[in-house]
This record gives sequence, C-alpha cells and structure tokens, in this order.
Amino acid sequence: MTTTAPPTSLERLATLDPAFAQLVGATAKYVRAIPELTDREKTFLCVTADVCQASLGLAFAAHVRAGLAAGVSTSDIRELLRFVSYDCGYHAATAGIERIAELERELGIDPERTVPDPVPDGPSPLPEEVRARLNELDEHFAGYFDLQSRMRAGHGPGTLSERERGLVSLSVDVHYQTLAETFRIHVGRALRGGASPEDVRAALRFNAQFGVTRAWHAWEALNEILN
Repeated sequence: MTTTAPPTSLERLATLDPAFAQLVGATAKYVRAIPELTDREKTFLCVTADVCQASLGLAFAAHVRAGLAAGVSTSDIRELLRFVSYDCGYHAATAGIERIAELERELGIDPERTVPDPVPDGPSPLPEEVRARLNELDEHFAGYFDLQSRMRAGHGPGTLSERERGLVSLSVDVHYQTLAETFRIHVGRALRGGASPEDVRAALRFNAQFGVTRAWHAWEALNEILN
C-alpha cells in the first residue's frame, strides 16, 4: 500500500494561484541561499516576521515545517515566541503560541512541558545607559523593561544565543520601522553576540522578502550605524 505525501505549503499555494506560487518559490530560493545565516537563524527570522505581520496561515506553516526539516524543534520556536513577545506585543505572540500548538497537534508532535522558574527578582540586566534613557522617559516604563529583561536573562539550554537575540530584535525593528535608537541598540546586541557586520547585513538581506520598502528604509539606517 502506497501513501501519498501531503502537499507542501508551496503546492497548496499553487492550487490557489500558480503564478503567485512561482514568485514565492523563486524569492524563497534566492534568500535561502544567503550563506552567513544558519538554517536555525533563518527559521527564527521567518517566524518573527510572521508574528509581527500577523501572517499565521500557509506562510507560518511553511516556515515551521522548513525549520523542522533543518532540525529546529517546535520547542525552539516556542522559546523564540516567548522572547519576541515583549517587542511585538504579548497579544501578537499569543496568536503565534496558539498556531504552533495547532501545528504540533496536526503533525503529531508532543511539545516539551517544563515548569518555569519563578519570575526573578534582583537587579536589571539592562545596560546602564539603556536603563538611564528609559528612566528619562518614564520610571514605570523603565520598571517594565526591567521586568522583561529579568525574565529573558537566561542563556541556558533551550534558550536563544545573544547573536540570535540580536538578529531577531533588529528584525522586529525592520518590521515595525523603529529604526532609530532601538535599532541601534539591537544591532549592537547582535555584534556583541558574535555577529559580524556582514552577518547583520545578511539578516537585513533575508528580511527583504517580508517587505522590500521596509528593508530599503532599514538599509539607510543600518549603513549609518555600520559605516
């Protein structure tokens, strides 16, 4: 007895509009060939774009499946969603959590269930210059950042590396066009995490597929930072 493999997301898209599917396939092939980024980083950048732009249908499923094929687990993607939630908004990340749970059921994946540690107290891990700037804006807002930073301070197994956090965070800025102070901070985070300037440029090249005009404006800001 032979079984037929389920159609890929691109094949499903082709049933809706074959010409559009051709555009998507050629674009994905072009940006996936960018050599400076790992498959894990490419998956994270795709899922970040999906959540920021509320694109949780065929595209999200395709990005998750591509990640799984490259060894990126749904637990990794859940960790990503937890991390980006304070930048993209908890409401947007909630939709991503709901969608990844649906895909896990669809694919027969049993997600890891871990009991989280209590929310930590103590000093903020924010850089002092960042915290000083936030306090100038509003003390309560600075306290909110302190809380978010403490909850994301871990770098143990199952967490994102500093390089990954930087690349993801600067990508959020691209999607929301917040290309001033926060963009500069996030580019700095990626560089501190071991990314080279060319790696940061590669992340922006990869993000062009999620909106070329947004990427255009981001290039102008990035070149001022790196040059």
